[in-house]
Amino acid sequence: MRDLLKVTRALSDETRLRILNLLLERECCVCEVMQALDISQTRASRNLNVLYDAGFLNLRKEGLWSLYSVKKLDESTYFPEIIEAIKKGLKGNVVAVEDRQRLKNVERVGPTCAERQRRR
Repeated sequence: MRDLLKVTRALSDETRLRILNLLLERECCVCEVMQALDISQTRASRNLNVLYDAGFLNLRKEGLWSLYSVKKLDESTYFPEIIEAIKKGLKGNVVAVEDRQRLKNVERVGPTCAERQRRR
């Protein structure tokens, strides 16, 4: 029961749903999420961590970057149905479509990405 509560709490936030929307498109680092959603590094990291702790995400380190992706989910769990429901719910959503469009123009900029974001 505790795991299911953690999952449903993770999905009860618009920012986290928007992040999942991006990660369903492709693997992203924190700075790419920041740029696509126009949010701070703190907010992006905190929400990625909630999704990771709930079991939705993989985390992979590559040099300076922490890269997040949606887990390939075991069919014996309820995660595949939840992911499909999220995809269905976001299909055609104006905000989700705009976020995915902005994702096409983001760049991985390294450790200075948070500093560049603050200057905006």
